[in-house]
Amino acid sequence: MIEKPVVFSDPKVPETVTYDQIRQANATIRTTDVRGKEYAEVNQRVKAFRMLWPDGYIKTEMLSNYGDIGKHTCIFRATVGYIEPMTEQDVVLATGTAYEHEGSSNINRTSYIENCETSAVGRALGFLGLGVDVAIASAEEVQNAIAAQDAAQRPQEAARAPKEEKEDRITGVQAKTLLSLLEANGLSLPALLGHYKVANEFSLTNDQYKDALDRIQRWAQKQKKEEEK
Repeated sequence: MIEKPVVFSDPKVPETVTYDQIRQANATIRTTDVRGKEYAEVNQRVKAFRMLWPDGYIKTEMLSNYGDIGKHTCIFRATVGYIEPMTEQDVVLATGTAYEHEGSSNINRTSYIENCETSAVGRALGFLGLGVDVAIASAEEVQNAIAAQDAAQRPQEAARAPKEEKEDRITGVQAKTLLSLLEANGLSLPALLGHYKVANEFSLTNDQYKDALDRIQRWAQKQKKEEEK
């Protein structure tokens, strides 16, 4: 069965849009894969909206843009609808609201206002039923949320990460003490370094340093007992 295209006898007088017409419009929407799920892009929802309401409107309003320089929080509301030509009545079909934090992602460092406006439009059209097979959120909105989440997690992961090994290396004073003990007991530095598989004494960790001191002390005690026999 061939479905009829979405057309109106007079595009300036929108008829009641049926579920089948919305379904046909949704069938034209291309989606974008975001971590294994398909989401509709905002431009695809706008295209579908124009198929159903050629003379409809998409209005956006910035509700607020507050915060310190470089850390603003922007809030937008989008309204979609049409003007009934016979009565000039404003028919609101759906609204959507979105907010974005300046600097929360790469795109929000320079275009957080535009990004916020686009997200609000996408949500309004989503509530209208366009491109909602997976979610109300658009592909852009999900991608931005993931980017912002990743950006927020990086400092936390860095804080949780173990300290670099170089921070656990012995100091110059400890290295000098170790060399003095080796020399005093007639022991070889290369043999010690080979045992711990390091290039030089400054590559020893604090645990290795403590172990080396213990080994030197035990060796010295053993030598002393042998000499006393």
